[in-house]
Amino acid sequence: KVSTDDPETAFCTLANREELNPEEGSIHHCLYQFTRNETLTETNKLLCDVCTQRHCGPKNNIKSEKKYVYTNAKKQMLISLAPPILTLHLKRFQHAGFNLRKVNRHIKFPEVIDLAPFCTAKCKNVAEGNTKVLYSLYGVVEHSGTMRSGHYTAYVKMRAMNNHLSDLVLRGQSQALETEPVKGQWFHISDTHVQPVSVSKVLSSQAYLLFYERLL
Repeated sequence: KVSTDDPETAFCTLANREELNPEEGSIHHCLYQFTRNETLTETNKLLCDVCTQRHCGPKNNIKSEKKYVYTNAKKQMLISLAPPILTLHLKRFQHAGFNLRKVNRHIKFPEVIDLAPFCTAKCKNVAEGNTKVLYSLYGVVEHSGTMRSGHYTAYVKMRAMNNHLSDLVLRGQSQALETEPVKGQWFHISDTHVQPVSVSKVLSSQAYLLFYERLL
């Protein structure tokens, strides 16, 4: 769906992303790169319906004359609806010629993450005036091995039921919640083997999938 927004606010975020200064090799840097502002020029120009109509006249003449007008444009992918559950999938492979190679680099990720710098200023289900959209980590999937074979394990936090989160999921109600990580015990799960681990062990894992629950 194409919508027309005020150019002054179309690329604004809930929090100033320029003050973020994310560390390379972190999940913040990944999100910053994924949501960066891009300029579309040359072969990437955008087909502009308004410009085409101005140049060719009414719509009914456009197809017959086949004259389309392309223009330079800006593109940015931002979050327009803050989800109750945030799932981040890290790309763990890269092309090496005609082959794929697994990326084993450790990506730093926090126990609490703020999505505000990556959310549009008009983000839905965020209370007016809020400049933070906080999420607490509760699950991590890790893969060991290569592109051809390996083993999946998981880290899961056992914690009390979050009634506020249930209301958000079932009724779409947004309200001020806690701003600290949800308290609980972390466990490492590998097939049928389960053992308690520290949060530092979790944060040092080579994450493949990250699961966060909404706090604020």
